[in-house]
Amino acid sequence: MRPEPGQVLHFSEDPTITQFAPHVAKTAQQPEAYVWAVDHNGGLRIHAVEYGWLEPMRTVALYAYRLAATDFEPFGEPEPHAHVAVTPVTPLGPPERVGNLFSLFDEAEIQLRVLPDLMPFWDQVITSSLGFSGIRLRNVRPAAAAALTPRRAS
Repeated sequence: MRPEPGQVLHFSEDPTITQFAPHVAKTAQQPEAYVWAVDHNGGLRIHAVEYGWLEPMRTVALYAYRLAATDFEPFGEPEPHAHVAVTPVTPLGPPERVGNLFSLFDEAEIQLRVLPDLMPFWDQVITSSLGFSGIRLRNVRPAAAAALTPRRAS
């Protein structure tokens, strides 16, 4: 699943979205409301999940929405890792079913790290020089979730 030239992608389990409105995620580091999207980021990528998320990743019905890149600005320091819009955004067409995430990770050469507890890994990443995104940190194990602070979640 790759965006075409001039496009970015937003992923959701909801196949009925007709417009994306900027909002502040519960785990956001910044107070600004955004619509989030990604492009075709190259280079080494590592995704990390807890063991409990392997089955949901295997069975999820995930959809990709194609959005006009002109509606977005790069986001992230030192290198952009996402794109954000500050006004409502309408998809360019209907969402596309993503399919098997593990096959897509393999195709894109994304490393998948499966951990008993994501938080020790997350603590190392956020203090490193690596670019990172912490989407869906709200899904960490309950004991680990209690350790999250607004500074550490994104």
